[in-house]
Amino acid sequence: MKNLVRIEELIQFLACLAVLVIFCHVPWWTYILLLLGPDIGMFGYLVSPRLGAITYNLFHHKGIALLVFMVGIALIPEGTTDVLLILGTILYGHSSMDRMLGYGLKFSDGFQHTHLGWIGKGQQEK
Repeated sequence: MKNLVRIEELIQFLACLAVLVIFCHVPWWTYILLLLGPDIGMFGYLVSPRLGAITYNLFHHKGIALLVFMVGIALIPEGTTDVLLILGTILYGHSSMDRMLGYGLKFSDGFQHTHLGWIGKGQQEK
């Protein structure tokens, strides 16, 4: 089952990549944002595990990514740019990539405790 979920996340990541390539025609540096950009949320861990979990989850929650994307769609008739559509796609695609690699949303007790289980060497479920 674990591999099936990883394949599903891979397909979602590739779909987001296809959206950026085919429909958005974004510059090359946008793909670096897809791979690394939302990880800016990890800086919250410099303050505390609780704040780190909040900021990390803010940038890695698929619901928030879809909300950003839908707000972008709603603003299209207003003549705005595609920034929110691209940002929503990046957030969603990055979250899929992370989950494919086993990184999930974080609990406030530490970076290694995720909704997918414990990550890292020597970690056991508590």
